[in-house]
Amino acid sequence: MQFLGKTALITGGTAGIGRAIALAFAKNGASVAIVGTNEERAQCVVQEMGAAQTDPAQRFRYFIVDVSRAKDVEGMISQLLKDWDKVDILVNNAGITRDALLVRMTEEDWDTVVDVNLKSVYNTCRSLARSMMKERSGKIVNITSVVGLMGNAGQVNYSASKAGMIGFTKSLAKELAGRNICVNCVAPGYIQTQMTQGLADQIKESIISGVPLSRMGQPEEVAHAVLFLASSQADYITGHVLAVDGGMVM
Repeated sequence: MQFLGKTALITGGTAGIGRAIALAFAKNGASVAIVGTNEERAQCVVQEMGAAQTDPAQRFRYFIVDVSRAKDVEGMISQLLKDWDKVDILVNNAGITRDALLVRMTEEDWDTVVDVNLKSVYNTCRSLARSMMKERSGKIVNITSVVGLMGNAGQVNYSASKAGMIGFTKSLAKELAGRNICVNCVAPGYIQTQMTQGLADQIKESIISGVPLSRMGQPEEVAHAVLFLASSQADYITGHVLAVDGGMVM
């Protein structure tokens, strides 16, 4: 119940890691708003959060918004602040892949990945920063990736967007520290989600061979790291990248 009375906004909250984060906050007392592009999945997650509810004062809702569009994000956050007065925690988890070697990558695939993965972080943080500054408190957790630290062949667009997120996080952490707002990153390694389920067994075996803990991670393990950074236990941590990767980049 460490988040009782707190409000959290989670982008990409309708599946995988985002869903696990949303449910973890719900189980720990927070009111949660999720953002996604699939209404059916969003409704299911809201129902799951309701089933996990620990206090009658908690509220759950969803928004169907393209987070790469600044005006749509501004409208969403304006509506949420009008309804909930404040947002204590922002988790930027929205992300997509459009993998290809650079020589075969289209401009559209580059732009789409950078817009959804990185521009969305600019959109949400910019729209919410003034409210958090006024409250003189807040936690922002951006979900980057180990490939933003180490790169990955066939993912120059995804890796660039995730590396950009790290630079964005460190810079924003310096800008907002004076208002008692902490900004951090969680960098998952290979996690068992819909994104990795489609990989061939041979590729999965190759991936696991490079993980010292010899397994893929679970979405809930990423959620635990997010909850820690969003909690009062992490009030003296900002501008940090916390890898949840089984030891891949140590």
